Amino acid sequence: MPYFHTVGSVCYRFADLRTLMARASPARSGDQLSGVIAQTMQERVAAQMALAAVPLKVFLTECVVPYETDEVTRLIMDTHNANAFAPVSHLTVGDFRNWLLGDGADAVTLAALASGLTPEIVAAVSKICRLQDLVLIARKCEVITRFRGTIGLPGRLSTRLQPNHPTDDAIGIAASLIDGLLHGSGDAVIGINPATDQVAQVVRLLHMLDEVISGYGIPTQSCVLTHVTNTVRAIEGGAPVDLVFQSIGGTEGTNRSFGIDLAMLGEARTAALSLQRGALFEDGQRGEHVMYFETGQGSALSAGAHHGCDQQTIEARAYAVARAFKPLLVNTVVGFIGPEYLYNGKQILRAGLEDHFCGKLLGVPMGCDVCYTNHAEADSDDMDALLTMLCAGGCNFIMGVPGADDIMLNYQSTSFHDAMVMRQTLGLRPAPEFEAWLHRMEIFEHGARSRLLSHVPARFSKTLDQLKLA
Repeated sequence: MPYFHTVGSVCYRFADLRTLMARASPARSGDQLSGVIAQTMQERVAAQMALAAVPLKVFLTECVVPYETDEVTRLIMDTHNANAFAPVSHLTVGDFRNWLLGDGADAVTLAALASGLTPEIVAAVSKICRLQDLVLIARKCEVITRFRGTIGLPGRLSTRLQPNHPTDDAIGIAASLIDGLLHGSGDAVIGINPATDQVAQVVRLLHMLDEVISGYGIPTQSCVLTHVTNTVRAIEGGAPVDLVFQSIGGTEGTNRSFGIDLAMLGEARTAALSLQRGALFEDGQRGEHVMYFETGQGSALSAGAHHGCDQQTIEARAYAVARAFKPLLVNTVVGFIGPEYLYNGKQILRAGLEDHFCGKLLGVPMGCDVCYTNHAEADSDDMDALLTMLCAGGCNFIMGVPGADDIMLNYQSTSFHDAMVMRQTLGLRPAPEFEAWLHRMEIFEHGARSRLLSHVPARFSKTLDQLKLA
């Protein structure tokens, strides 16, 4: 079905919904690389005006990726909740944006609506939003998950402690890990990207993290970010697996390039749940959010599996995949794929806020790796701007990397100090169970929000001495 919009004496024609979405998308290098970008600013504005007039119901009948050949499309369409969608089903994309900005769209209303929204609907709305709209609407959404701690509560900001090492050296990892804990980092997860993707190495790292978490009684969870099949093999071998990690994409072809499909993710989730390693909370329920997913704009284009769509729309579809498996954490690694997809700080800023907005509206527990590669046209000032806006918008978690410089993955992220700054500036606190542990371990001052003591707690002094001797 074609779409039209006239600007002055020029009538712009867009062949179908997929083309309209792509032309309406704010400029980024990945869409230019794939040839789907608007050719002029006038064409982009015309596409945005035409998109604003599209009824939301259209997205339930016109697929941007064919239903017959893509299992992600089938997942989106087959699990759509028509009853949840009913309150907004009469709106256009533009009307829906206005409704989202209104006072009637509160946390309870948006939570009830989430299963009635498709990724394409929220992606379309994001394309006609200003940055402040993306922040305000995302802030209204509350997506709360639990394993050993409670992530995503209002007024909270969690962190993934990321103690990577280029050779998986135990002393190097331990030093970064202790450094992070002493800065109040690690309540979302302590997650290691292994230098080698071998099951034996994965198991060794899992046991190391388990010893630290159990030894200090930390109310957090561990994860070694290896392929899902390696994690399943580790579970079968009796390894102490808390969370199952996997990179995911928004089309079947993208996921195939990662060596996965939806059935495989379901089997991995079942295997992790069978271990029952989550905490038993006061309400009698066990923490059962056992999946950790990472995404990023551009992965579908890299795999040649974008179906002529813009990269942000395909990215939003990845959140539908995540939603189906009830994850504890979902993380858009926004600037990691490189300037071929997000060229500079401005594009990274916009993409990070779009991703967060779309994920939260879909009911996904969104975090963001506020990052860039060393060859991108970006710097730490750009990241500070994105970090501050994400945290103002209710981002569930960010990264905690020693010095903000990951020496194994060779990219720039956010540091333990950055998380402290955001917590102090915006009045945010760690997850409640982790915060209580920080006070109990005398890392944070009692009665103070995110305020470090001026000395190393005695419990950690022996560990630090051992590291120095080693």
